[in-house]
Amino acid sequence: MRGRLFKLGKWLAIALLTPIVLFLLAAWIGAMIPRNGDWVEPDPAEERTVPIMIGSNGIHTEIIMPITTEQIDWSAIFSASDVVASDEAYTHVAVGWGERAFFLETPTWRDFKLSTGVNALTGGEGVLHVAHYVRPAPSEDTRVLHLRPQEYADLFAEVFTHLDGPDTRETLRGYGDNDVFYTARGTYHLGNTCNQWTSDRLAAAGVEVGQWTPLPSGVMQWVPSR
Repeated sequence: MRGRLFKLGKWLAIALLTPIVLFLLAAWIGAMIPRNGDWVEPDPAEERTVPIMIGSNGIHTEIIMPITTEQIDWSAIFSASDVVASDEAYTHVAVGWGERAFFLETPTWRDFKLSTGVNALTGGEGVLHVAHYVRPAPSEDTRVLHLRPQEYADLFAEVFTHLDGPDTRETLRGYGDNDVFYTARGTYHLGNTCNQWTSDRLAAAGVEVGQWTPLPSGVMQWVPSR
């Protein structure tokens, strides 16, 4: 009897672990396959660039951009009046995309619920998470990436296309005093995670990134740590 239970437990463990292992393996392989393999990051000492940042909190990645450049003024799109601390002298805006319930209910891994994750992976409503920052400092989890002006303009266009129009956009309270959620276009699922969204936006701007990056590490490995 004990032997049967042991065998049953072993096969149950294999059945549960195999999909996880296969997913992690596929995520590793997918992140290693480059898109825009001939792209070279411009040197700001040699040509005009727009410095952005790619940030990660261990779950989600975000694209951090200066609020005002020659290409775009983000304050006209993501107003600081939508956040609680609206009177700060913000210099940057960070944008990430994800599934509504997962994003709102899972700010850290400690808040993760299996039911929320399963529902998100099978298809859920998209939202944009927008945070306002004052002179964010580069770090291991917030890495600088230089873009050419046209590449940055292309990046803006890619981000903007996912925002609901002003007549249908819903504004939702964020995690703290400097961030907010907006309803967005698109459906979240296993093949289109928040981290895949980040790399897809960068790829559309011509930046070299991985082919499939469902995990934040798959995005960050393409952004050099300085």
